[in-house]
Amino acid sequence: MKTIDTRQYVQTLRELTEQGKEVSMVVAGGSMSPFLVHQRDVICFRRPDGPLKRGDMVFYQRVNGQFVMHRIWRVGKDGYYLVGDAQTDIEGPIHRNQIFGQVIRVKRKDRWIESGDFWWDFFHNIWIRMVPFRPFAFRLYSIFKRRDRTELPESSKQDVD
Repeated sequence: MKTIDTRQYVQTLRELTEQGKEVSMVVAGGSMSPFLVHQRDVICFRRPDGPLKRGDMVFYQRVNGQFVMHRIWRVGKDGYYLVGDAQTDIEGPIHRNQIFGQVIRVKRKDRWIESGDFWWDFFHNIWIRMVPFRPFAFRLYSIFKRRDRTELPESSKQDVD
């Protein structure tokens, strides 16, 4: 297996999008969970071809050189304000020239989805509006996940003598 520098890799993908190509990569990091999962899901993106709006997932480069893929929370006169699906802290303003890619589809749980799919539309239209309520939603989710793990189906229980 060959290891390459992530910045070099994403910079190469950025150059390809600037040439009008669509590119894809495996998701790294947890900031877009629960929609996208680290090392499980794949994003496909291209250079934005129109106005960007709330809910769009975009790839951008921070002023420190770091590459990030988050969702647009708000479009302001001074730039874009972004947030990961697993986050509550809003980042911005991000200037349009920092944004080089717009996610157009994702491979989530081994299935390609795009706009029009229930989960895509839920995160694009509803989850992005729930930023202040996300901590409560995450706590509720963890309670149900924990409960699901502790409740075993009858077929998996064994009698103990």
